[in-house]
Amino acid sequence: MTAAIAQSQAAPASLQAFATSQALTIGIELELQLVNTNDYDLAHYADEMLRLMARSDLPGSAVPEMTAGMIEISTGVCHTVGEALAQLSQIRDALVRSADKLNIAVTGGGTHPYQQWHQQRIYDKPRFHQLSQLYGYLSKQFTIFGQHVHVGCPDADTALYTLHCMSRYIPHFIALAASSPFVQGQDTAFDSARLNSVFAFPLSGRAPCVLTWDEFGAYFDKMTRTGVVKNMKDFYWDIRPKPEYGTIEVRVFDTPLTVERAAMLAGLVQSLAAWFQGERPFAPAEDDYLVYAYNRFQACRFGLDAVYVDPVSGQHQPLREHLLDTMERLRPFAETCQAASALAGLRQQVLDNHNDARWLRECHAREQLLGEVIRQAALRFRGD
Repeated sequence: MTAAIAQSQAAPASLQAFATSQALTIGIELELQLVNTNDYDLAHYADEMLRLMARSDLPGSAVPEMTAGMIEISTGVCHTVGEALAQLSQIRDALVRSADKLNIAVTGGGTHPYQQWHQQRIYDKPRFHQLSQLYGYLSKQFTIFGQHVHVGCPDADTALYTLHCMSRYIPHFIALAASSPFVQGQDTAFDSARLNSVFAFPLSGRAPCVLTWDEFGAYFDKMTRTGVVKNMKDFYWDIRPKPEYGTIEVRVFDTPLTVERAAMLAGLVQSLAAWFQGERPFAPAEDDYLVYAYNRFQACRFGLDAVYVDPVSGQHQPLREHLLDTMERLRPFAETCQAASALAGLRQQVLDNHNDARWLRECHAREQLLGEVIRQAALRFRGD
């Protein structure tokens, strides 16, 4: 029986109840590259890294990802950006110590600049093998690296409201976090080429515009009855509910080159959620998504130089301007969340018109060698 047939014949799953969580708590997940210290190509060392990491008593976790040249780390539940950064820094330091013992390096970035997808190995875990059988070569092409940010919601309906408000800011997130300009040894002309690999999956894109958990449950039941979906993990949406955690999960960020930047981006998500949940400034509607794909493309292609189309008014303006206006609007909420310094750091990035994609391009322009770009990115990740 093929994987596709097996999936379609599986018994439909029920939608999980939305767990209780503290509003505006955050959690961060980072998918990271493992590279050798010879030519700085990906190294299939996930097993060895996980064994060494298991010896350290750390917050959060370190787990395998789809292929053996990558690893995912995550924080525990955090109340502030400072707490999240402290946990990420502790895990980062343990990663660096473990990598040094194996004579490899760890780096951020949304894509590895010149790895060959056909050389990657699916990590030996049943779910990854099932996905590989279903999606074929797309599974190895999914050797890409993202940051996911969870934010706590007090109830399921508030989670869906927060999700759809947050969808207006998907291009802002993409442009700020973009760190994947190179693929297969070429400059793609995209700031975030990583997301092009995500778009290839049939259940990627945006969540349906429903605003109550009962409506979402009806949608989920329809999808599971088709056999296309077995559980929430089968949705590769840009933002998805995580009922088992009581959160929504923002999934469009490229992995930044430093844990400090990762914490700043989480601070932006937390501040936006505080605004949405505190003031309910928008009335989400299906028509909000008319410009969604266009805005997302603009941010992937042009980064901070993108054009942003307001989903209600249809007004076009530089994304950079809308970002600065948004950050000014978020100032009191950021202060309440203790995320003011995170927003200040991102605001300076916008003013400087500089994200990690630009750093990678500038490094390549100097060095003219992508292996050296990765070596320097690995030094940035370890804090050197």
